[in-house]
Amino acid sequence: MQVPLSRPDITSKEIDLVNKVLCSPFLALGPKMMAFEEVVASYVGRKYGIAVNSGTSGLHLLIKAYGISEGDEVITTPFSFIASSNCILYERARPVFVDIESETGNIDPNLIEEAITPRTKAILPVDAFGQPARLEVIRDIGRRHGLVVIEDACEALGSEYKDEKTGSGIFADAAVFAFYPNKQITTGEGGMVVTDDEQVAGLCRSLRNQGRGEGGVWLNHERLGYNYRLDELSAALGLAQMGRIEEIIAKRQQVAELYNRKLAQIPGIRLPYIAPEVTRMSWFVYVIRVGVDVLTPDKQAAVRDRVMQHLQDAGIGCRPYFTPIHLQPFYRSQFGYREGDFPVTEAFGRTSIAIPFHNNLTAAEVDYVASTLAEALI
Repeated sequence: MQVPLSRPDITSKEIDLVNKVLCSPFLALGPKMMAFEEVVASYVGRKYGIAVNSGTSGLHLLIKAYGISEGDEVITTPFSFIASSNCILYERARPVFVDIESETGNIDPNLIEEAITPRTKAILPVDAFGQPARLEVIRDIGRRHGLVVIEDACEALGSEYKDEKTGSGIFADAAVFAFYPNKQITTGEGGMVVTDDEQVAGLCRSLRNQGRGEGGVWLNHERLGYNYRLDELSAALGLAQMGRIEEIIAKRQQVAELYNRKLAQIPGIRLPYIAPEVTRMSWFVYVIRVGVDVLTPDKQAAVRDRVMQHLQDAGIGCRPYFTPIHLQPFYRSQFGYREGDFPVTEAFGRTSIAIPFHNNLTAAEVDYVASTLAEALI
């Protein structure tokens, strides 16, 4: 049996709406993009949505819009997809890492204040694997120190923290979602900035469109900008997917529950931990940990790699999630990071495996993954 790591869930609704765009005069900057912006912003309770071509682009626009620049610092997590740190470097600011919580994999708020310096301008928490970070605590730290909070909710559309949706204005100044094919909804490539700040929204709209002024005068560029636009075909796909968002989240919850039941019976597997403050989990990936109780780092990595190889040999897609950002070659060479700098992050990275997870994963496929894992851990 072949079980892919992920697979988008595309129905006739998506195909029909994309085909309608192909028959229209608009392939870029048209009505579907604006409708998609309105739907996502409304869903999370924001005034403004700004569609972009990736979550990375959205994060970069917010760094730029909040005036974060050379010499500034942004406190963030080293356990994430690399874009959450790269977006800071694009403006020649510096990501300042603090370690993560051992259970959730999210940034540890207890370590944030000691990392604040006169150069700190923002905090950028990441909702890892779809689980919101401790957003209320982070918001309060930001308020005490006059810092912007930019929520990287790229993996967490539909999740709720204390009954408030990720990306809402309750906990962060602005947020970004992403719509890569393995996300809850997809536009192929794409992202969305959400904010309640009219000025930030206007600046993001201008910056995504080569710096063109809000008036939209043709070839009138008021500032240095970028081509970060989302095309109409992608927006139409996203609009159709948003029409199914509750169905999609429910499907993913069912798959997660299947895994929880099957894998709980297998010694040596640590299941995903969901914090009690997370009142709704919108699953992005399903990440297990193996070898957690093995004492030495090299043996932990060996257990993880052996299990992954066994899965791959059986036709089961899997990936390490994540490789710590500070141990990526560029970050090592640029900033001199070494193993041991963020031990909780490193232990999480050494022991984590993303196993197949998507909307339509069957019970038979879950059984196959579970039995193969049990074999690997004998």
